[in-house]
Amino acid sequence: MKRRAIQMPMQILLALIGLYAAVCVLVHFMQPRLVFHPHAELEADPTDAGLPFEDLTLTAEDGTSIHAWFIPGEGEGGGAGLFGVFCHGNAGNLSHRLDTMKILRGLGIDMLYFDYRGYGRSGGKPTEEGTAMDARAAYRWLTLEKGAKPDRVVAWGRSLGGAVAARLADEQTVAALVLETAFTSIPDIGQRMYPFLPVRLLASTRMATLEHLRRVRVPVLIAHGQADETVPYDMGRTLFEAAHEPKTFLELAGGHNDFFLVMGEDYAVAVERFLESIPR
Repeated sequence: MKRRAIQMPMQILLALIGLYAAVCVLVHFMQPRLVFHPHAELEADPTDAGLPFEDLTLTAEDGTSIHAWFIPGEGEGGGAGLFGVFCHGNAGNLSHRLDTMKILRGLGIDMLYFDYRGYGRSGGKPTEEGTAMDARAAYRWLTLEKGAKPDRVVAWGRSLGGAVAARLADEQTVAALVLETAFTSIPDIGQRMYPFLPVRLLASTRMATLEHLRRVRVPVLIAHGQADETVPYDMGRTLFEAAHEPKTFLELAGGHNDFFLVMGEDYAVAVERFLESIPR
């Protein structure tokens, strides 16, 4: 009877170990679904926000078609004379960035917005290497087709797009780098979200923003808020401390997805001030 009582807890322990191992395996192989949340249907286009645009289909180096919108800047704002590659976050698609497009157009910067593979009308499925190729396709179009000088191109990343933009700035010649609500890496933020799992061992998707940022030698703007409910504020501070001079930190108000709406004119003024400081 005593031996049977000992066996029961052992069986439960082995079952729990097996369940934990199964969860680890599941997390490892489901990483693309955990990281990327694409939305296929475009719910609007820039004309719905009164914005002029060019509707484009770019081709990544592996042949994947990438959908993009080019929106020229308006007036002589602080971004006049600059071009930008905007790398959005992990959810939605281009049609969910119209408010941002209106704000940045008003700053004078000519911006190319693109959807990662698997998002909106872009082909393929999203992966870490895929997003890097997609950003390079956008950069090539700006520099080769639109005639933008590389040292006039700003790599602009928001949330997950911060990792994409930081890698682009690390690999290509750019004028500046903007990181808004960005994380330091997928393993770092994954470990925060799932502290009971060995995320650093399981992660095959790295998106190492911090690693790329350390090699960037152009003006950098890091924007993060203490009320960010998705990416911890201290990650923004870590990125800022790692960045080389000249660098600027913008303290955001509002949450992860609405800070530019909550801040309104204060956001536009702060970003414009940074753009004005970029050497032409």
